[in-house]
Amino acid sequence: MPSKTWYVLPLLLLVAKSMQHSVHGEPEVPCLFIFGDSLSDDGNNNNLPTSTKSNYNPYGIDFPTGPTGRFTNGPTAIDIIGQLLGFENFIPPFANTSGSDILKGVNYASGAAGIRIESGTHLGADISLGLQLAHHKIIVSRIAAKLGGFDKAATYLNKCLYYVNIGSNDYINNYFLPQYYPTSHIYTLEQYTEVLIDQLSQYIEDLHVYGARKYVMVGVGLIGCTPNAIATGGNGTCVEEKNAAAYLFNDKLKSTVDEFNDNYSADSKFIFINSTAGTIDTSLGFTVFTTSCCQTVAATGLCIPNQTPCQNRDEYVFWDAFHPTKAVNILTAYASYNGSDPNFTYPVDIEHLVESFQTSLSAW
Repeated sequence: MPSKTWYVLPLLLLVAKSMQHSVHGEPEVPCLFIFGDSLSDDGNNNNLPTSTKSNYNPYGIDFPTGPTGRFTNGPTAIDIIGQLLGFENFIPPFANTSGSDILKGVNYASGAAGIRIESGTHLGADISLGLQLAHHKIIVSRIAAKLGGFDKAATYLNKCLYYVNIGSNDYINNYFLPQYYPTSHIYTLEQYTEVLIDQLSQYIEDLHVYGARKYVMVGVGLIGCTPNAIATGGNGTCVEEKNAAAYLFNDKLKSTVDEFNDNYSADSKFIFINSTAGTIDTSLGFTVFTTSCCQTVAATGLCIPNQTPCQNRDEYVFWDAFHPTKAVNILTAYASYNGSDPNFTYPVDIEHLVESFQTSLSAW
């Protein structure tokens, strides 16, 4: 049996952080707002007319409350990052904020969503990044009403953390599906990526207007190495054209983060998470890299409802044909929050981003 040391260390950090926050009582930031796709969705797609939903077994088999609309067997990476930041509860989906304290944040992420409004729509409805921003404006209005005006709301929102993890579907469920979308006929890959970064930059400007100052910008992962890409790519290996898109997007996003840090107000700071950096291999306890833990529907790559998944889930990289397992999410969260690899977190990790606002910005 492979060693599980890789799994224990992040869990020990999580326990230590939880004990620390239980003493001090407050999270490291007052609120966390999440924008993205199925890697972060925690229930926003549940009631949408779409095939991209996961509120059924075996999803959530390792989550405390079972299936919730998360596209994995347990918590997502941002769920775990939230715990590391000291939040007692998971950030609620925009679709169900009733009974939740919106002053602690909202999750707007939607499965199949992209930066572009049309991405993923051949699968049904989703909440594109632009619509997620519109939902955020509704929440900001509610926060302003609670706090006594937009000025007080802006002062409060300046202290929050904004996590943006989107872009995969603009390639997987748009550019590389010419039978549904014309973008690959209109743009070269380089041109298309420029368009995506330009659109993303505009949305970040909108977020800034509504009080955002601390940003985590997450790049696209190795979309050519998912079980779906390998199964449909023809030769049983990673599809390098799709991985090239991820590298291109990430290079441009990293440069854009530099531009943001240079050009935005002095109290605004951005970090970049490079999802193509790092290595997941057998030294970390993984043994299955190219197939999914659950049996999947060919048309969507999602788990077949009510089928029994693999038992050795901690040894699988992928839960379904697109999404990582809880085991991978723990590693991703740990590396994002308190990683030592400058190739993965740039220019600092999330913990140091937050600390820089709690003390000074001298580290920048």
